[in-house]
Amino acid sequence: MMKGFLNRDRFLTILENVNIWDVIIIGGGATGLGIALDSSSRGYKTLLLEQSDFSKGTSSRSTKLVHGGVRYLAQGNIRLVYEALQERGFLLKNAPHLVKKQKFIIPVFNWKMGVLYWTGLKLYEWLSGSLSFGKSIFLSKDEIVKNFPEIKSTELKGGILYYDGQFDDARLAINLAQTCVQKGGILLNYFQVKNLLKKVGNKISGVVACDLETKKKYSISSKIVINATGVFSDSISKMDESSRPIFIKPSQGTHIVLNKSFFSSSNAIVIPKTQDGRILFCVPWNDHVLVGTTDIFLERSVLEPIPLEEEIDFLLQTFNKYFVFHTKKSDILSAFSGLRPLFVSNNSYFSITKTKDISRYHKLMISSSGLISIIGGKWTTYRKMAEDTVNKAIEIGKLSKTPSVTKNLKIYGSDFSDKSQNHHWNKYGKDEYHIKKLIDKDPLLGAFLISKDSYFYTEAEVIWMVRYEMARTIEDVLARRFRLLFLNAKKAIDIAPKVASLMAKELSKDEKWEKSQVDAFKELAMQYYYPSV
Repeated sequence: MMKGFLNRDRFLTILENVNIWDVIIIGGGATGLGIALDSSSRGYKTLLLEQSDFSKGTSSRSTKLVHGGVRYLAQGNIRLVYEALQERGFLLKNAPHLVKKQKFIIPVFNWKMGVLYWTGLKLYEWLSGSLSFGKSIFLSKDEIVKNFPEIKSTELKGGILYYDGQFDDARLAINLAQTCVQKGGILLNYFQVKNLLKKVGNKISGVVACDLETKKKYSISSKIVINATGVFSDSISKMDESSRPIFIKPSQGTHIVLNKSFFSSSNAIVIPKTQDGRILFCVPWNDHVLVGTTDIFLERSVLEPIPLEEEIDFLLQTFNKYFVFHTKKSDILSAFSGLRPLFVSNNSYFSITKTKDISRYHKLMISSSGLISIIGGKWTTYRKMAEDTVNKAIEIGKLSKTPSVTKNLKIYGSDFSDKSQNHHWNKYGKDEYHIKKLIDKDPLLGAFLISKDSYFYTEAEVIWMVRYEMARTIEDVLARRFRLLFLNAKKAIDIAPKVASLMAKELSKDEKWEKSQVDAFKELAMQYYYPSV
């Protein structure tokens, strides 16, 4: 079997034969996967446990941007921006099949603000140094209208073009898992940590975890346990110390996806200051346009956050303010929300009222029992967060010192052959060859799941995702390995029965499993869907 293939049965066999791990990571989002890769590539015996699917939570629900964060400059957070711009450069170098340079344009409606934006973007460009994505330039009003034919141009003065990065978050998560396996790491999805093991002196010595598919419980020993569960970090911390104060203040970011007829440009647009002070992005994504994001506090963290009506209304109203269409809820093809794990100190938990007042910089916390928790951060800086965390794990767990190698470590799939942008097969890298071999053996698997449309998903890919990418449910396939649930919820509902049938054969499941999968997926997908009234 090729190194890098994700195979749950093989991983379970290995789990049962290892007495003690060097590092156990709880959480399979961007942070956890990054840590697992950093740890395994240094040679440590590494195990990652995820209660759902990889990147099921926040990490598959981003604005799909690899960026320094222009708005953080306005807050004076130069360190975060500088670090993120460096990491953006490493990501482009190490995962060119998923990360691409993207032109962004800020329209200017006021000359004074225009000068401010220009200064900020030149600083942004300078901070990126040799890893710059391109020079920012000023565009005239006519050039802006040429770029965005749908923009309202009445008060438009001009605009500034700058460069940033764009990527597929959920696919990068799968590729990080595959790279980790290539380096000897083991990852298990649908594996929930129920408790922490402790030895004499109240020091953590492992976890108690349950395989959610078989309900079998495991006591797993390790030298270090890392809590990388994002918005759920406090729940793991409470297993360690029940009286532990709360440090996570979750904020929700919602996006809507529209047909590209509403936004025909291949360039992205940034509205730097909306009515309530937030930034709004309109970004071309997989032949659609992604509009977001909102930023509002939530009372509690949930695995499947639902967009609030006020968020949807805000996005539509803001989009309609700048573009000529009267976009309605029924025009939304999909709407989804993600939760940001914002770190706040215990003293300011109740006094902070705006999410923008909380730094996006990551924070490492070490409990008296030796539990390492990593909180905050963002996708772009996942690699640096991982390096910092593993460095701390070496110190706490007294592991043999080995430096991080991830700055120059190519991500699985980066060896793709066809470098044409947005090509359907690019994301698979060498695996394109293996998937097409499945079609050669059985030409029927070359059939498209959706006919007469611009979605080029084949039956062979579903088989591949189950066999070698650990897809266990319809949602795993349609939400994260394909991005269809996020692009067009109605189409995803339409093909769910076909996907269930293909998966059932591959997983040796019966009709009852198929039906329950389809019913569960339809119920979920309706939360993304705004049908015509």
